[in-house]
Amino acid sequence: MNLPLHLGWLGALEAGLIALLIGALAYALFHAIGVRQRWTPGHAIGWACLSAVALGAGIDIWHLFYMGVVKLESPVYARIALAKIHDPNGLGTRVLMEMVGAVCGVALAWMVAERRGR
Repeated sequence: MNLPLHLGWLGALEAGLIALLIGALAYALFHAIGVRQRWTPGHAIGWACLSAVALGAGIDIWHLFYMGVVKLESPVYARIALAKIHDPNGLGTRVLMEMVGAVCGVALAWMVAERRGR
């Protein structure tokens, strides 16, 4: 995402809200597919959660994984890797908020869909 997000907690909350919207849209898509294919609600929820986390937090999860696994022995390589990350100090917080936002978006969309179904 090339959005001008803030740094720190405010940026993490913004990223979490974006992931919440992605989660709601992912559930709407997989719910529509699931109704046509006669899936159980669990299938739609599972696929929606997986795709929402991958879309909403995928790049940041990759950066977190890369920084933890790859040995950055040279200061030049470390500087290059950190330059690619928006707010490297708040990366873990942003990943957490994106994952929570994506799953909560799916859950909220599921609750709305279940309420309409009754």
